[in-house]
Amino acid sequence: MKPLFSLEIFYAICGLVVLAVAVGIGRDQAHPTRWSSAAFWFLFGATFLLGKLIPPFATGCMLLVMVALAALNRVRKSEFTELPKEVRLASAERLGNRIFLPAAVIPALVVVFYLIFKWVKLPGERIWATDPTVVALSLAALCALVVGIRLTRSTPLAPLQEGSRLLQTVGWALVLPQMLAALGGIFAKAGVGAVVSDLVSSAFPTQIPFVAVLAYCVAMALFTMAMGNAFAAFAVITQGIGLPFIVQEHGGHPAIMAALGMLSGYCGTLCTPMAANFNLVPAMLLELDDKYAVIKAQLPMAAAVFAFNVLMMWALVYRF
Repeated sequence: MKPLFSLEIFYAICGLVVLAVAVGIGRDQAHPTRWSSAAFWFLFGATFLLGKLIPPFATGCMLLVMVALAALNRVRKSEFTELPKEVRLASAERLGNRIFLPAAVIPALVVVFYLIFKWVKLPGERIWATDPTVVALSLAALCALVVGIRLTRSTPLAPLQEGSRLLQTVGWALVLPQMLAALGGIFAKAGVGAVVSDLVSSAFPTQIPFVAVLAYCVAMALFTMAMGNAFAAFAVITQGIGLPFIVQEHGGHPAIMAALGMLSGYCGTLCTPMAANFNLVPAMLLELDDKYAVIKAQLPMAAAVFAFNVLMMWALVYRF
């Protein structure tokens, strides 16, 4: 039987929200790039809403149009009217630390929903969801939305309005993680991992266990900085360095290698503007004068965590 919850339901919800943003932009006659911005968000929303119905070639063409619009600086945000400062301060004082309740609800409910999906059986052997973790996260986010509306005493339209403001502020950078993750998969299929393996083996003495660990961690960080996405780097670098040298040549533990390898990649995430959603978007949202301020603040911690991570992998990966 079909699962009760499908990811397609939540993709469709996301698509409808983004399409609503496109419609709102199209109706905004004061928008500086009204039709091109609306087209960008319309195409983006369509990929969520109709993803399985659109041929892959057509989806690729839609993405190319989106890239062209962003590259030509034709995707801009509307002029939003903010509430007066005194109103915002009064709301902040009324809510206090309760404002963090919706964010706290999400991880708690993810655990609850996942356990329900795993242990509670439905009649007729009907399963809850084919991807319980992601479905649990989606349901938790919807519940947190309801909690936020009740907590702030807002109208149901308020999340859509604020969501539109957030999406437009982030702009084209919102699409970057998905595209970079897809690029990582393409690189892996194209055999880039084998090329990386040959280059590393010829340039470094990977027969030394510590050198293999260091090469893997450094490559994960650097490739993540270039790609802007640790998931994109993981497929290529693990295939090219981690598996052949750490696991196969030296008998390292693959789970330990993979977990600490991803953490090495995340250290690179902290240091690159390519990870726009993490490093450039916060600067945009906070309206900082220096768009690289977040990266500069993170560099010392990234270096410290990376050094500790290398030593931790070296100490553990060959001993279990």
